[in-house]
Amino acid sequence: KVQAGEQLTLFQVLEGMLIPSGNNLAETAARWDAGSIDAFVAKMNKRAAELHLLHTKFADTSGVSASSVSTPTDLTTLGMVAMLNEVFAQIVALGQANLPVAGTVYNVNGLLGQGGIIGIKTGSGLNTGANFLFAANVTVDSRTIVVYGCVMGQPTLQIAFATAQAVIAAVSPALHVRRVIARNQSVANYTTPWGEQSDLVSTVDVDLAEWPGMILRQHLDARAIVIERPVAPSTVEGTEHVVLGDYNFDVPLVTADPLYPPGRLWRLTRVSF
Repeated sequence: KVQAGEQLTLFQVLEGMLIPSGNNLAETAARWDAGSIDAFVAKMNKRAAELHLLHTKFADTSGVSASSVSTPTDLTTLGMVAMLNEVFAQIVALGQANLPVAGTVYNVNGLLGQGGIIGIKTGSGLNTGANFLFAANVTVDSRTIVVYGCVMGQPTLQIAFATAQAVIAAVSPALHVRRVIARNQSVANYTTPWGEQSDLVSTVDVDLAEWPGMILRQHLDARAIVIERPVAPSTVEGTEHVVLGDYNFDVPLVTADPLYPPGRLWRLTRVSF
């Protein structure tokens, strides 16, 4: 519920959109941001393309239109990106909010706070049934990780909630956390012709959640260096590229020991004519 002349902060608009599913506020935010709903929908589809959501097309800001389509895989990807935004993650974790005219509004996500559920959003279309995009904290090998998923086209929202719980229960036992690189682990080595030597070591522990069948790929990217002046320990000289499922990132590698240029004697004894 909103009234003409009512003033809302952007945070309150987002609360009204994400907690009780205020479609009217979604349209208001779209006009405020892009000048019109059509212009904002164009921005939505541009962002979807950037995220490689190949089976997603937006026709409106709320998902009510039958022309707005997506898949559980695409929505899960979108949800993972959205949860990187601290404000978004904060709002979808709220059980309720207080708005100036509407008063206290309650989160439609009936599973929030149960079984590790920390968000994200319920939804329904005129002909598509009940949908639930979710994020849940799960304990795996004594570590807390976030599991994302999406169920679509369920007869009711309660069935969508129950299906999400079943998915989480089925996935959790298959997950494991593996340390693929340890902090200060040697990944490569620099050795000079005059006897200087230093390992390239990881600056961080790299712990990844995996399930059976996933393939870990690693690639070293470390350039050759010319030592004309001393290279201090902890100098970044390369990266280890890691790929596992949706993980795709670089681990900084630093020198473990100093590297010094050759001395005069070494230079003199290797002069050629």
